[in-house]
Amino acid sequence: MRDVSRLAEPMSADPGDCAVLAAWERFVRGEDRVPGVRPLVAVSWHRCREQYRVDPHLAEAPVAVAQPSHPPEHDVVFAELGFRAAAVAHEVGGLGGVVTVTDASGRILAEWGDQATLAKAYESRLAPWFCWSESAAGTNGMGTALEAHGPVPISGPEHWCRAFHHWGCAGIAVRDVVTREPIAVLGICCWHSRLPASAASWLAHAAVMAQHPLKRRARDSGAELVAAYTRARTHSRAPLAALDAAGRVVIADDLAGVLLGVPAATPAIDPTLRWNPGLPELIAACRHAAGQAAHDPGWVGSTQIYGHPCDEPTSIGIRPVFSSGHLIGNLVSFGPSDGARVPGAEDTARPAVRPRRLVAVHGNRMVLLRPAEVSSAESRGNDVWLRTDQGRLRAACSSLDKLDGELADDGFLRVHRRYVVNLGRVREVERGSKGELSLVMDDGTREMVPVSRRNAAAVRRALGI
Repeated sequence: MRDVSRLAEPMSADPGDCAVLAAWERFVRGEDRVPGVRPLVAVSWHRCREQYRVDPHLAEAPVAVAQPSHPPEHDVVFAELGFRAAAVAHEVGGLGGVVTVTDASGRILAEWGDQATLAKAYESRLAPWFCWSESAAGTNGMGTALEAHGPVPISGPEHWCRAFHHWGCAGIAVRDVVTREPIAVLGICCWHSRLPASAASWLAHAAVMAQHPLKRRARDSGAELVAAYTRARTHSRAPLAALDAAGRVVIADDLAGVLLGVPAATPAIDPTLRWNPGLPELIAACRHAAGQAAHDPGWVGSTQIYGHPCDEPTSIGIRPVFSSGHLIGNLVSFGPSDGARVPGAEDTARPAVRPRRLVAVHGNRMVLLRPAEVSSAESRGNDVWLRTDQGRLRAACSSLDKLDGELADDGFLRVHRRYVVNLGRVREVERGSKGELSLVMDDGTREMVPVSRRNAAAVRRALGI
């Protein structure tokens, strides 16, 4: 257990808090400039105001709604986090703090602390059965952790709702090691006190420990997918691959490996070693399959995708694979299939509402961009970088797949696993000695963007060449 006893300091009206409060008041009135506010907080405020429309004068968190059932490994995470929260509760309880465990919807499942602080927390509904997601309660340590990676500290006026400005809090989400979707959040909240100095490191350590059983389970599921693939190979000669629940390839035969652009006959049981084929329509089909299989375990689907070296769509069949009643992935066979039709990318990949602005961050500034101001987006590590008329900016959205879906209606196209381009900003098309394509963008630097073989046909169609 990490020492968190040397932490809390009385919260005072220091110049930093006063600057944040002034920025909050301007932002609530509709201004966009927030000097002195951390980018993570500024982006969260923007979600609260523009996307979730949370009332900044909300006085208490709303009641949580019932959630669908979850797989058994989530219970393991809840139990592990409960053990760690209870172990440290007596440390922070004496400092006017509470420790919480929250599920993936932001609903508080349990909390620990001294009775006086718990009573004060209940006045704001910082208590079990109430919801603290960003969409329900605005910017806060627990809810904002669901939207971010790593420990998220939120102090005083950084909270979106004025009623919570007397709290300091921090949270960290424990995420599924395969899908990266949040499972639970561990949080620390202090009343009229600053967070302990070691809060972030304690939360990070607790999250790592809670993920250990998830990693073991993911490796076991990888081995089960390989076994299911091996059994299926004995009954069919069609090209075959096994994909996990996130659409990453665990194993593929020779031809399936070529179509997916991954090494053939090389099992990747460890989730950190699996291959991303970079086929958004395949990922969308696997997600649809997961939803259908939840209601009908015998469901089998069929659709068409563009494999990497193909100019024409390829038919595939999708068969879900279960372990102990829980979906762990899909077997994907290439060739005609009589399964139920899976909606194509045009049916599933685009959001119902087009984004009015793209949000980027530059230093302590939040930059709101019209889609036309962006020439391209590039994925680098855990970040997405935008080439814009204002220079190179880091996108608030950390997923190129998500950005691709949001911008599809605005003339953007995925041309490479790492690049999305604004077709209206393509100035030249360059052909290499081996027929490969590169796009010269209409921006100040005339950036060149490579086009992958799989996407070359779609680029030619889109540009009419």
